[in-house]
Amino acid sequence: MQQRMEGSPLSRMSSSGSIYQGIFPNSRIGNSASPNGGASPSFTLPIGDMNENDDTDLLSITWNQDYRCFAAGTSHGFRIYNCKPCKETFRRDMKSGGFKIVEMLFRCNLLALVGSVANSHYPPNKVLIWDDYQSRCMGVFTFRSEVRGVKLRRDRIVIVLEHKIYVYNFTDLKLLHQIETLANPRGLCCLSHHSNTFVLACPGLNKGQVRVEHFGLNVTKLISAHDSQIACLTLTLDGLLLATASITGTLIRIFNTMDGTQLQEVRRGADRAEINSIAFSPNVQWLAASSDKCTVHVFSLRVRVSGEDSLNQPNVAQGPALFHQNSSTSMDPLISPNTGANPNSAFSFMRGLLPKYFSSEWSFAQFRLPQSTNLIVAFGSENDVIIVGMNGSFYRCSFDIVHGGEMVQQEYVRFLKIENRP
Repeated sequence: MQQRMEGSPLSRMSSSGSIYQGIFPNSRIGNSASPNGGASPSFTLPIGDMNENDDTDLLSITWNQDYRCFAAGTSHGFRIYNCKPCKETFRRDMKSGGFKIVEMLFRCNLLALVGSVANSHYPPNKVLIWDDYQSRCMGVFTFRSEVRGVKLRRDRIVIVLEHKIYVYNFTDLKLLHQIETLANPRGLCCLSHHSNTFVLACPGLNKGQVRVEHFGLNVTKLISAHDSQIACLTLTLDGLLLATASITGTLIRIFNTMDGTQLQEVRRGADRAEINSIAFSPNVQWLAASSDKCTVHVFSLRVRVSGEDSLNQPNVAQGPALFHQNSSTSMDPLISPNTGANPNSAFSFMRGLLPKYFSSEWSFAQFRLPQSTNLIVAFGSENDVIIVGMNGSFYRCSFDIVHGGEMVQQEYVRFLKIENRP
């Protein structure tokens, strides 16, 4: 079936049946049967052999929604890895070429795939919704321009182009929302992942601005986050907190997405850097950030979430209390800053007297890598940080939640051998 969808650049979508039936079967990535079994000929991915390719290049790395797995887009296809321990669990090597975007949906059988420029079968202006349990493509979105990013929820598909974002319903692939953005070559966009909140954050129409959509409340919030362009952003799982960094790469700011207020500002360093990844810990007590300076930083967060009870339970790794978007109660402030001084700043006692640089909140813990590469970071547990690099490296390290300082390496794996790659 082919359907024309108003408003999208090319607005053509192909699908084969309802997608909803494939989202929640008992299957998991890696349990697929024959690669070509049950697939329509026009929607079958051309599968190659499963032998190790000496010339495999790594095109992308992305976490799944709970950070327990990561997907690697390669020049020959894609691979899925577990994080604890780091181990390849599944791969597809394609004859047609590789994928520059591989987006998982938790650990279920559906993935969103965007081909690389060298992919002869699926160019980078198409998004495939691939059901690996049934070994077939459930839908193809085609656009006039290159796809910059894809994000998935259990109920939504979000496709990012350079100047526009499209939100589709997962059950029938119908277009629900369109959002215009400033030029967004990085494909910046992040989503909440709790079932009763749907929050989307993306660049706005002005430099340094972040647009936050609370779809359940039909509320749009515009946040002037930085003076320069946004380089990285992330939400907590419930979408109540937003962390942003600009292309300057010195400061990271944390905002309340409900009213747009800035809750905290932390400093990565004094010199310019490219921040590649930001992640909240599950209990929202810590924030990790990676950059091209070969160091991963962990910051202590001072936000108070949903009242004083959360402050009395510092070790509960369950995240902030949810704001029910269908609630009829008044919107009292859910998140407010804790104004205590940062114990890690040697100049905190002189806050307000010295220039802002000296009173900044510096990182609580650090991990230094031997070489520079693009990194993504996440938390495995309260004091467990996972680092995955575009040079094929995987690190797991831990930090002292009382004293901070240098993190201790617990695991190192070379998950993909890439020679002479920065």
